[in-house]
Amino acid sequence: MRQVLQLELEEAKVMIEAARKKAEEIGVLETICIVDGGGYAIALERMNGSRITGVEISLAKAFTASGHKRSTHLFNKEGGPAAVGGEAFGIQQMIPGKFAIFVGGFPIVVNGEVIGGVGVSGGNGEQDTAVGVAALEALQNYLGNEFEVLVQADIKK
Repeated sequence: MRQVLQLELEEAKVMIEAARKKAEEIGVLETICIVDGGGYAIALERMNGSRITGVEISLAKAFTASGHKRSTHLFNKEGGPAAVGGEAFGIQQMIPGKFAIFVGGFPIVVNGEVIGGVGVSGGNGEQDTAVGVAALEALQNYLGNEFEVLVQADIKK
């Protein structure tokens, strides 16, 4: 038996707020989703004017990042496991509509454990990454020095 950290609504709101501010700063309309360790949504915000498809896409990115414990863009990069010829080529077909293998999903890692995921949809890869990393940075700032949040784009646990 072990104790685990659990992401809650208060933390998710802090992350969403920071992500939205970053999106506004860089001039992109995003949908941001925060999921728990089981891949279930805690909070989701679709900015006014953003694509309606962003809701499902951001949820899929967050679900994948949380459940598979890696940033979603790492699946499909050159030499990645889901790239053509990779050992997991076609993995996104295993859970249709929920498994995303492109940029915009980041696991939430606190004290070395994956406790959730961030999914961002609406911008290009660089923009989605900046918004996702801003959410992770906000969580670290909110939690303080008592917890260590992995704040980077390339995360694989």
